[in-house]
Amino acid sequence: MNIMKRILFFILISVILFSCGGSGNGELVGAYDRVTWNPTDPYGMVFVPQGSFMMGPSEQDVPFANVSTNQRASVGAFYMDETEITNNEYRQFENWVVDSIIRTELEVFQKDRRTDVIKMSGYTTTILAYPRIEVFSDEDWDTYDIEKNESTDPFDWDTTFFKIDKSKGMKEEKRNLPKIDWAERISPEKKQELYNNIFVKTVVDGNIVKKEDAFVYRYEELDVRSFSEKNQKSEEAIDRMSAGEFRNQFVVERTVGMYPSTLDYQSDYVYSNNETDATFRYEHVAYDDYPIVGITWDQANAFCHWRTHIMNEFLRARNEPLLPDFRLPTETEWEYAARGGLALSPYPWGGPYTRNDRGCFLANFKPLRGNYTADGGLKAIKVGSYNPNNYGLYDMAGNVSEWTSTVYDETSSSYSHDMNSDNSRSVKQMQINGEDEFKRKVIRGGSWKDISYFIRNSTRSYEYADVSTSYIGFRCVMDFLGRDKKDFQ
Repeated sequence: MNIMKRILFFILISVILFSCGGSGNGELVGAYDRVTWNPTDPYGMVFVPQGSFMMGPSEQDVPFANVSTNQRASVGAFYMDETEITNNEYRQFENWVVDSIIRTELEVFQKDRRTDVIKMSGYTTTILAYPRIEVFSDEDWDTYDIEKNESTDPFDWDTTFFKIDKSKGMKEEKRNLPKIDWAERISPEKKQELYNNIFVKTVVDGNIVKKEDAFVYRYEELDVRSFSEKNQKSEEAIDRMSAGEFRNQFVVERTVGMYPSTLDYQSDYVYSNNETDATFRYEHVAYDDYPIVGITWDQANAFCHWRTHIMNEFLRARNEPLLPDFRLPTETEWEYAARGGLALSPYPWGGPYTRNDRGCFLANFKPLRGNYTADGGLKAIKVGSYNPNNYGLYDMAGNVSEWTSTVYDETSSSYSHDMNSDNSRSVKQMQINGEDEFKRKVIRGGSWKDISYFIRNSTRSYEYADVSTSYIGFRCVMDFLGRDKKDFQ
């Protein structure tokens, strides 16, 4: 009996303590249901700490270059890709888009899903590649997805195949239901027929000419700048608007051709033999670790959106906190990262010279008149071939120039903010002033074809957003959530 009293006593004390702890003893202590946040570096990215620097040239500028104005600027912490995006990394994006288009086309083709699929499932040469050859009943087709929605189409990527027996309290039971075996690699022979129907325009001398309008990535983004403007309509006016009208004001739909231009090596240079580069620079496995080129500014942004999507979908499936968007760096972020914490240094490695103490060039650029190979590379070479700067970033000078998110303006230093400076424009501003006004985007870093002036930290140039070249690539950044990594240790 005494034992029972003791047990009841301890239970009562525990309940009281738990109740007090949950209410914070009447004090303001914050919510208890918050997860622990331990930031980790995204794969292939390095941490760039917050800081301030003198943006602009630290030495005499080239006459009439219009970039000689300096500005003290502060930058928040962020992550940056340690190298430019490579051909093989971009190919992951391409394959995802191709697979999603094929998935969509399969749904369109299968109007009568039961008849066609049962008929096709008996043939091992079909694109569907079913793992089992059998006939499925009507009950099998009435599947449920994880949200308990009835009659889920078997071509839905998100379908989890369970039979839901309502008489047993919605108990989930695994069933062998008809589905495409996406995990099994489809042989090239099976895939080629559907691929040709969707993506191939014609075949000339064995070379495939693709349908440019078929390789598109569609996405939506919120125009935060327009949404945040203080001169919005009144609440009464907004209430009178339909949901669609309000949404269309701030949600921008984009359709971007995602396939890189492989002909830029040929079209960029007259009287120069670059046919092999045009044919193999992107497709061949030998160039997998070379920087992706032939990418417009819009394509680079589409890649960033896709990269954000696949990362956050993974985190969402694991019930983990989502991360900020991957995006192109601002011009200020790019220069700050390129300097690697070395104030007033003209190059990422710190010194005023392009050679080291042994006479070796420190980047891939055009070091001598008519001599591209003195630094070890004729054109763009494998990423990370030269030493990184103090932040661990490779190829911030030379190899290929890099897109930034910033609109090019010769006078931007006179009006840009000194905190996280960003001279981009909202979609509303582009519509009012004419989008052509903002098509010039800042490129940084110089490339394999440029002389030493263009690979300096402070040198800025531009290219039009809808233009691709054989010497412009990109890398991504992501905002760091917090002040510094040390705050979470």
